[in-house]
Amino acid sequence: MPADNTVRSTHKIAIVTGGSRGLGRSTVIALAKRGVHSIFTYNTNRAEADKVVGAVRELGAKAATIQLDVRDVKSFDGFVQKARSTLADLGAERFDHLVNNAGTGLHKLVPETTEEDFDQLVNVHLKGVFFLTQKLLPLLANGGRIVNISTGLARFAVPGTAAYAMMKAGIEAFTRVLAKELGSRQITVNTIAPGALETDFNTLRDDANLRRMVEGMTALGRVGQADDVGPMIAAFLSEENRWVNAQRIEVSGGMNI
Repeated sequence: MPADNTVRSTHKIAIVTGGSRGLGRSTVIALAKRGVHSIFTYNTNRAEADKVVGAVRELGAKAATIQLDVRDVKSFDGFVQKARSTLADLGAERFDHLVNNAGTGLHKLVPETTEEDFDQLVNVHLKGVFFLTQKLLPLLANGGRIVNISTGLARFAVPGTAAYAMMKAGIEAFTRVLAKELGSRQITVNTIAPGALETDFNTLRDDANLRRMVEGMTALGRVGQADDVGPMIAAFLSEENRWVNAQRIEVSGGMNI
């Protein structure tokens, strides 16, 4: 394993993309409860991001937020420089956990999906994740953790989700190869695959028929919440799970079993 002689904060530090809402917000808050500091990104809503920073501080941890559009690969060098500066403010030169969470959804049948729709998903879920991870690897501490977010839809089929499911299946392949490549640095790379969650990512809050369908597909008989998954991710990043690597773990309440 390469030497890592950098100055380290006494607290673990996570970088979480899309941390101002939904699953990302839940993950940042759950990490704070475990004493983990966070640097998280937001795309457009700075006010919501600031609320998350305040909530983390109330829990006795530290958080900082940096604007990032994960579709814009050309902005990644600038983001890394801001992350490096923010780490210095936290008393560190490296961070410990990367959670690639930011994303957008799409629900269209194959004949209705446009090339623009498809390219948008590629830029967010594949190209963005690949190249942001690449840019951040020099700042990730040896022995660190990477968690990529997939979906139950990469395992089972629901009409209208082909393009989105394809992206997440690609992320699962990326996870396995990256785990192999980073093994010499003792960095683990895993995929967490949530089931359907009631967030502003989808229409579950407003579509009663969709909600009933999801409830019927789920062994626990209800729709998932962000806080069903965020704390699991925070726990999964702990040292107790250091021997889990290159795995896909579904957190769905038992969908389509």
